[in-house]
Amino acid sequence: MEDEKDAFYVVRKGDIVGVYKSFSDFQPLLYGPNVAVFKGYRLPKAAEDYLSSHGLNNAIYSVGASDVQSDLFGKLVSCPFQQPNSINNKAGTRNPTENKTKKKAGSTSFSEAPQIKLPEIQSFMETLPVSAYCCACILEFDGAAKGNPGPAGAGAVLRAIDGSLVYRLREGLGVATNNAAEYRAVILGLRYALERGFRHIRVQGDSKLVCMQVNGVWRTKTQNMTTLCKVAKELKDKFASFQICHVEREFNTEADAQANLGVHLQVGEVQEEVDRR
Repeated sequence: MEDEKDAFYVVRKGDIVGVYKSFSDFQPLLYGPNVAVFKGYRLPKAAEDYLSSHGLNNAIYSVGASDVQSDLFGKLVSCPFQQPNSINNKAGTRNPTENKTKKKAGSTSFSEAPQIKLPEIQSFMETLPVSAYCCACILEFDGAAKGNPGPAGAGAVLRAIDGSLVYRLREGLGVATNNAAEYRAVILGLRYALERGFRHIRVQGDSKLVCMQVNGVWRTKTQNMTTLCKVAKELKDKFASFQICHVEREFNTEADAQANLGVHLQVGEVQEEVDRR
């Protein structure tokens, strides 16, 4: 049994990772979808020397998510407070952050509940050390074209490793084919994930062509697809670990919704929804 007096909590909120000594210090952060919590014991001295002393309130240390190494905090175990929705509220009491998620023009309200977790996601989690969970994400992508070619949009959704929704993205593509829109969607999501400090990623979409070509199983047949596939593979290689898998459309509804919103945006216009609290 680990000594609880040496316990600490690693909390990721948005782009910041904080280290806390007690649950009460970070409890206010748990109301919202953009939080992941992990528990460890005996923070290594090397980690104390490395971590900066600015960021989240009450954290004894904090550091940008992009700077977190997978072994920085030593051994971590899953924490029961990782999923904020499991916190029991009194009957009739509203979550204080309910319906306050920051939205930009043209956005639509969606459920914050995770989609059905596929068995493959569990296998992806099993390939990672628990200490890497705060730098891991799930990317769902989809493209839409009203005609082929026609007015098109790209959509992407980033989720935390527990399936909770973190970011929604959409981009206007002008006139494009369905396959080009699918590629632009996965490129949009991969770039955003890298910019936000994620280093381990599972990608899933209902375009079998994109998944198979990025995996190198199928060849590209046109110059446009070859160019887009090359960009996707270059982004893929920047992650410490990468998976891309084809899923049925029923598992891709959030990304599909974003792609359809993207159809109505100007060419190159990108909109995002993110909870920064």
